[in-house]
Amino acid sequence: MRVVADTNTVISAFLWGGPPAGVLAAARDGRITLYASPVLIAELEDVLARAKFSSRIAQIGSSIPELLVGYRALVTLVRPVAVSPTARDPDDDHVLACAVGADAAIIVTRDRDLLDLGTFSDIRILLAHDALAAFPVSPP
Repeated sequence: MRVVADTNTVISAFLWGGPPAGVLAAARDGRITLYASPVLIAELEDVLARAKFSSRIAQIGSSIPELLVGYRALVTLVRPVAVSPTARDPDDDHVLACAVGADAAIIVTRDRDLLDLGTFSDIRILLAHDALAAFPVSPP
C-alpha cells in the first residue's frame, strides 16, 4: 500500500510516538511503502529546526541530521504531479501533489484542512489511527 505522511505526522512520530510512529513502523516492516517529495523533506527539515522542538529532540537523544537520515532511508522520493490549488492552505497542495505523484492510496495527516477534504483524486486522507486500521496486517 502506497502512503504519504504529512510533515505533522512525521514530526509527531519522531517526537511523541503513538499512532504516527505506527505509520513509520508499518513502513519499516514492509506493510506499506512510504513516499515523500523533495519539498516535503525540505519542509520536515525546516520544521524540525524550529526552536520549540530543540529540547524535545535532545530529550529523545537524537538530532535533526539523524532524524532526517533515518527518514530519507525509509521513504521513496517521488516527483510531485502538478495539482490545481485545492486545499485551504496552499502549502497543503504539496502533500496532495506528492500523493498523486506516488499513486498513493492514503495520506496520513493531522491537518484539518486536508482531513476536511476526505479524499483527493481517490486518495483517502486519514488520521494516523484510522490509517493504521487500513494498512495490511502483514507484508504483501
